[in-house]
Amino acid sequence: MNLIVTNTQRSAVVERGLAAFIDEIVTLRRDLHQHPELAFQENRTSGLVGDRLASWGYEVSRGIAGTGIVATLRRGSGEKAIGIRADMDALPIEEATGRAYASRHKGVMHACGHDGHTAILLAAARFLASEGRFDGTLRLIFQPAEEIGAGARNMLSEGLFERFPVDAVFGLHNWPGVPAGRFGFVEGPAMASVDQANIKVVGKGGHGAEPHLTVDPVLVAASLITALQSLVSRNVDPQHMAVVTIGSIHGGQASNVIPESVSLKLTLRAFNGAVRHLLGERVQALARAQAESFGAKAEVDYRLGFPALVNHRSETEFARKVALQALGQDAIIADFKPRTASEDFAFFLDEKVGNYAFVGNGDTAPLHSAEYDFNDAIIAPAARYWVRLVETFLA
Repeated sequence: MNLIVTNTQRSAVVERGLAAFIDEIVTLRRDLHQHPELAFQENRTSGLVGDRLASWGYEVSRGIAGTGIVATLRRGSGEKAIGIRADMDALPIEEATGRAYASRHKGVMHACGHDGHTAILLAAARFLASEGRFDGTLRLIFQPAEEIGAGARNMLSEGLFERFPVDAVFGLHNWPGVPAGRFGFVEGPAMASVDQANIKVVGKGGHGAEPHLTVDPVLVAASLITALQSLVSRNVDPQHMAVVTIGSIHGGQASNVIPESVSLKLTLRAFNGAVRHLLGERVQALARAQAESFGAKAEVDYRLGFPALVNHRSETEFARKVALQALGQDAIIADFKPRTASEDFAFFLDEKVGNYAFVGNGDTAPLHSAEYDFNDAIIAPAARYWVRLVETFLA
């Protein structure tokens, strides 16, 4: 007689299996939180992750893009391979949560939940190593330096998918303000591209009492800031999203001295590649034209960050169905919207098909806030999602 294990039965087995050691994973997550490490400095984190994976039977490859890890587990004779990624780096932020497990490193904090993402994937990894049912190859990618947009690119430049082939790659991010443990899936553009412009307006300094003898870069910068607001409203198709934000302006030291120059820093975001290109062209042209109209000069350092994160259709539908089967209808947010934040997992999705999902962190402070606190209650459901995704993909 054939015994058929239903989705409900398997979900129950996975839930019980994870529950047996979830407290250990929470303790591990809090340990990681107490010892945050900035981009490409994730040495302690990488060592801890690699040692745990090796102890569970994974083939661990270390030192990829400096501190990155790929752990491989093979079962059966299946030819398919799946990749799952978690990021490991922290941010240069002084923590203000007051938690007992708050950062011990002054000025460094896991303010984006990468410690939680690592813990979620480790929980899934432990279960899959001991009780996982799959036929094929599992590759776990622990990536450095997501926050500066270099980790994914560096891993790819070192031949990530040539050395460790996968048929599809998946990732997730916690999201504050979304009910804890509920999942959101977005087909197509899910997170925005991000680029940066550093503009230096160079004029002619002088005495504040004799402005007619100067070319005032403060006035030029003020005019430019106003003009830049026209890019989205008058250059971008209203059916497309775009963001132009001037986040920094510096110039001068004294009230009665007109400075030689003023510096501005901009962030630019879009979901559409053509819009992204348009913003780059128009920012540079507008800055130079505005400055010239006042007799000043604009020096523009335009830096490409990373592209929009675009989820693939069939893999997104697959991931949504797996979450539905593993966690139930109530765990899925039907109308989850794209986010204008950015994520370097976009580089992975430019190379391989896949999906990047979102899991609610509950009513917490926002990401990149000194008061942000990862919700340990979401580790178990997110790990269940990873387990079922692997088992279904490599059925």
